[in-house]
Amino acid sequence: MKKINILVVEDDVSVRNLIVTTLKLHEYKYEIAQTGKEALMIVSSQSPDVILLDLGLPDIDGCEVISTIRSWSNVPIIVVSARTEDNDKIEALDRGADDYLTKPFSVDELLARIRVVIRRLNTVDTSGSSLYQNGNLCVDFIAGTVTMCNEEIHLTPIEYKLLCVLCKNTGKVLTHKYILKEVWGTALENDIASLRVFMATLRKKLEEKDPTTKYIQTHVGVGYRMIKH
Repeated sequence: MKKINILVVEDDVSVRNLIVTTLKLHEYKYEIAQTGKEALMIVSSQSPDVILLDLGLPDIDGCEVISTIRSWSNVPIIVVSARTEDNDKIEALDRGADDYLTKPFSVDELLARIRVVIRRLNTVDTSGSSLYQNGNLCVDFIAGTVTMCNEEIHLTPIEYKLLCVLCKNTGKVLTHKYILKEVWGTALENDIASLRVFMATLRKKLEEKDPTTKYIQTHVGVGYRMIKH
């Protein structure tokens, strides 16, 4: 089985050493970059499987690094940053980051975030598939039907669109802005309240059929994520 190769982009020596030691102990391959330019060179030449990216780099802001990488690659990017404001998280996620971990962080949480994006790598792309399966949840994109535990769930058109967007980005944190653009075609601040209402009713319908499993995770102030089962 191929070893996952992780690019660690971090200029803080103590944080970098902690991450590298953790990756070694869990038998991940890794590369190190201390600047944004160095990171972009490694991504273009070595194609890592996952990127752990600090935003406060000495030469290029991490958000610019994300945008540049996203212009040619869909490699999973987990931001590991001391910036804790929701606006910073939202900007990084809107630029194309898959997840956001704030410093200080626990080693167990870091490993869990890495496992999530690796599962996404190993999941068959549903964008061109007519059938989506996640735990007891099944969505037939052609028929437009949703079943949970082999029982059909009746969703409103907006609830169904929301579910499809989440399913096609399983494991990835989607910002309010991204979801609003995909479902409503706009990203107005006033629409976030409506989004929360529809997401609550969608979650309730899923949980009524499978109360023991959590499918939709809320990231307060940021957005939502479909959990991979």
